[in-house]
Amino acid sequence: MTRIRRGYRTRRRRTKIRLFASSFRGAHSRLTRTIIQQKIRALVSSYRDRERQKRTFRRLWVTRINAVIRENIVSYSYSRLINNLYKRQLLLNRKILSQIAILNRNCLYMISNDIILK
Repeated sequence: MTRIRRGYRTRRRRTKIRLFASSFRGAHSRLTRTIIQQKIRALVSSYRDRERQKRTFRRLWVTRINAVIRENIVSYSYSRLINNLYKRQLLLNRKILSQIAILNRNCLYMISNDIILK
């Protein structure tokens, strides 16, 4: 039986894997088995943290809106603002509301006062 030489394909596959792990430290960027394990771990972490990032940003936006709303009117809170927005069918998401709260507080006050009076 003739000998099969697979060096080219193996080297090409390992080179591709090493390019992914080039920024890793120590054995994680040099040893093939360890690189494969670290690649799997990195991809799992990146998927998980993309979801976590969405969650944390939403929490930040809610906190900002709540802080600005409570400064202006003592008895008014974030939950009442969002509830009234839904009742009036105003399509402003939390990201936009938090940007308005940071950049132009008076505009947010006007929106909340307008909602209360109607």
